[in-house]
Amino acid sequence: MAENVSTFDSGKEPLADLLRHIDKGLTQLPDFQRGWVWDDHHIISLIASVAQAYPIGAIMSLEAGNEDVRFKTRPFTGVSMPPGTEPEQLILDGQQRLTSLYQALFSKAAVVTKDTKGNEFNRFYFMDIAKALNGDDLEDAIISVPEGKKTVSFRGEVLADYSTIELQCEQGVFPLNLIFDATLKGQWQVAFLQSKGNERMPEQLTIWTEFDTRILTSLSQYHVPVITLKKSTTKAAICQVFEKVNTGGVSLTVFELLTATFAVDNFRLREDWEKREKVFEAMPILKKLPSDNFLQAISLLSTREKREAARTAGANDEEKLPPVSCKRKDILKMKLTEYQAWADKVEKGFLNVARFMHSQHIFDQRDVPYNTQLVPLAAILVQLGDRFSNDGVRSKVKRWFWCGLLGEQYGSATETRFAKDLPEVLAWIDGGPEPDTVRDAAFTPERLLSLRSRGSAAYKGVYALLMQKGALDFGSGEPINQVSYFDEYVDIHHIFPKKWCEDNGIAAGVRDSIVNKTPLSYKTNRKIGGAAPSEYLKKLRKETKTDEARQEEILETHVIKSAALFEDDFHAHFDDRAKEILKVIAAAMGKRVEVSEDFSLLVVNA
Repeated sequence: MAENVSTFDSGKEPLADLLRHIDKGLTQLPDFQRGWVWDDHHIISLIASVAQAYPIGAIMSLEAGNEDVRFKTRPFTGVSMPPGTEPEQLILDGQQRLTSLYQALFSKAAVVTKDTKGNEFNRFYFMDIAKALNGDDLEDAIISVPEGKKTVSFRGEVLADYSTIELQCEQGVFPLNLIFDATLKGQWQVAFLQSKGNERMPEQLTIWTEFDTRILTSLSQYHVPVITLKKSTTKAAICQVFEKVNTGGVSLTVFELLTATFAVDNFRLREDWEKREKVFEAMPILKKLPSDNFLQAISLLSTREKREAARTAGANDEEKLPPVSCKRKDILKMKLTEYQAWADKVEKGFLNVARFMHSQHIFDQRDVPYNTQLVPLAAILVQLGDRFSNDGVRSKVKRWFWCGLLGEQYGSATETRFAKDLPEVLAWIDGGPEPDTVRDAAFTPERLLSLRSRGSAAYKGVYALLMQKGALDFGSGEPINQVSYFDEYVDIHHIFPKKWCEDNGIAAGVRDSIVNKTPLSYKTNRKIGGAAPSEYLKKLRKETKTDEARQEEILETHVIKSAALFEDDFHAHFDDRAKEILKVIAAAMGKRVEVSEDFSLLVVNA
């Protein structure tokens, strides 16, 4: 077995060197790094930790220079450097800490920070020498003042003025951004020694020596643990490492890495995505579609194109053909030309996904059973193009969709299933064997007993199938379509109301099953309240001028047998409707769903 070769080096680097390299642009940030966000309190706390030689955590950097890992870079906030300055290293983790220390201790400009309410302001930081030496909490010795180096009351009265060296020395407050500037620090020291007159210079020297030794030396000689990833590190590894060690608590996405990669070629991926995102926002199904899902669909199509090209070129060994894939490592290998070739087609593919979902009576993002299933569906629709309008083609896509959904096959290992489904569904449409997702799909009757909330994909699926079957609202008698779904605030509600079930000893698990729920408008559900079915159905007949025969027809559209409701027989209702729902599921999946002889007993005892 080959030994694992270390991908990183670790050690300690002087803070002074780190800040100088930042100032010269030798150390920069990859453009996927988010902006600097630390507030005034965090900065003070960090400075105090460094001054007391406390650990502040390790910094992680990446050696620059790998042509296969090219990111657009940018300087740290507050750094001004010559255009075209090439970095020697990029900071992957530690941006907030290094930016805070650079601006507060090295830069001569005011620090752009925020207060506790998030309001932006500019500050300079000073150390009260007396407080620092008295052994009090060092955070209390650090003073944050506005850009003009004066603090004023709400009446405009000047409370403290540190705007000149003379005033600073007189009040004994040292400007912390002089620590690493030997010349300016020396000038300030001389002014401090002379500030009380010649007769008190020995006293000032004693104070300065102690302050310099105990506080400034700790700051200036502080060393930071640094983990350096070697330039040979792949983009996939960078992404994975960043997710695991980023102290900011926000995972790096594939999209952010590609954004920085494409920016090298002057392509603004984020702006491109924001335009597409606005198009998707118009479709409730596609609201907040993750950018990574969009990239996954492109990867599926681009890698399939490579595979087909290799096969056309004469490659016969299936195992050696390039794989169809949308794993992170494959997305990170995506070239800008591939993105540009497929992006518009994939955008159209997702819009067609939304239309398909509407045809299946899934209208809102919250009711999408598996958001992940939209990825291969979009890729399939892109490849089918106009062929999707053919009934036979459409029927197979629908069957694949419902098998994946009701068979609950998109809950895990989705990337592998994506890669299988795209070529297998397309081959099936052209006369090939059933895709594994269709062949392996199964639904057990007992599963109905545990479908109780939107947390289950199959629960959402049954809800959609009931609407698709033509469920009419109990009150209005109108069918549920895309318009009425939103206008009438349609949702899934209990048939035997929750209160009635509680009063009659119906177990919560059975009461809340999808079998005892159906799509109804908000208005109708309010009328139902907690009454027995026989009572609320009678009330609805009276209010809507509907006869019993018509009400039975309406109930039948929900696959509900009216007799059990008219007699308030919960168990008969549950048993009958469960079997009817299983027929609806079997039809959608194109499979037999066997109901065992003891299923009714299971229902009664559940």
